[in-house]
Amino acid sequence: MKYSFRKDNDWLLIITTFLLAAFGLLMVFSSSYALGIVRDNPNPYAFIQRQFIWFGLATIAFFIVMHFPYRFYRKMSPFIIIISVIALVLVKVPGLGVDINGAERWIDLGPLRIQPSEFVKLGMIIYLAQVYSQKQAYIDQFIKGVMPPLVLVGFVFGLIMMQPDLGTATSILIVTLLLVFFSGAKWRHLIGLAAVGVSLFIVFALSAPYRIKRLTSFQDPFADPTDTGLQVIQSYIAIAHGGLSGTGLGQSVQKLFYLPEAHTDFILAVVAEELGLLGVLFILGAHALILTRGVMIGTKCKNPFGSLLAFGIVFQIAIQIIFNIGAVTGLLPITGIPLPLISNGGSSLLITLVSLAILANISRNNIRQKRQSEYNEDKQLSA
Repeated sequence: MKYSFRKDNDWLLIITTFLLAAFGLLMVFSSSYALGIVRDNPNPYAFIQRQFIWFGLATIAFFIVMHFPYRFYRKMSPFIIIISVIALVLVKVPGLGVDINGAERWIDLGPLRIQPSEFVKLGMIIYLAQVYSQKQAYIDQFIKGVMPPLVLVGFVFGLIMMQPDLGTATSILIVTLLLVFFSGAKWRHLIGLAAVGVSLFIVFALSAPYRIKRLTSFQDPFADPTDTGLQVIQSYIAIAHGGLSGTGLGQSVQKLFYLPEAHTDFILAVVAEELGLLGVLFILGAHALILTRGVMIGTKCKNPFGSLLAFGIVFQIAIQIIFNIGAVTGLLPITGIPLPLISNGGSSLLITLVSLAILANISRNNIRQKRQSEYNEDKQLSA
């Protein structure tokens, strides 16, 4: 049976991914144009130029990774984890780490600036999928089956909290819990882990006064409209201004320095203002299609590692979507989590496209196995 490029690739996943990424580029340009003009070195195209470079690199990476056998990541898992931990440490090295608004989350590489925690998200998914796929025979034993990988998860959580980045650290904990669940762990183990995770979240949330304010301000943003409630209130105004069909592409008022982080964390509010509810529904629909395809790919994959890997990628993207939309609409605290494929941010865009490329490779493998199975059946019937 010959390989068919046309038939073996998951074109629905690929086309939807790049359609959404292209839309994201458009909205990054629209939401950052004014901000680029008031920089020290005025350039209205500053943000979109950098994002477009990242998009080019991410596109190349996507098509390379899409044709790279996902099973090989099992062997690469230890190296991925080592590199991830080293990268998290490097953000604290003077001259390499970059401090932005009191957070040390980036490494400066000259023309590009990377955020290691974005890469760690995928690295942890690969590691957990690899370990738990090998522990299926005794996954019901907490000490032998469930606990060992969690030691590393806790260590990585601590490194990310030192940046500090509670949103990313929390998303890793949630993905870990979901992967443990889908690995087949017992309910009492899951409940215990959930209790530990919630306790960790509460401890770190209460460890700094600004975190408490940030995590509680969404409940009543109008109680502090000039500080902790500012972003949510301005987001409300943008959403209300847009209505059903929006004010028109490029016509947002809130992005003109009323809404902080309009091109990153709160880009959905700009979409709502310029393209209205219809624009938001387009994003939600495209994301829903990608996530649905991901669940189907993970369900159809007969390899435990591939199945857990697919589910982990879906969980991570879904959590980011929920956290971001929740913050923009005032339903959840502001965590600084970008909207996948839409928000400005090169590291986020690159790792999201690479993650979806891995998903596309798992899908291609599923399709080829199905075609091989049908081919074998036809041979048997014709024999």
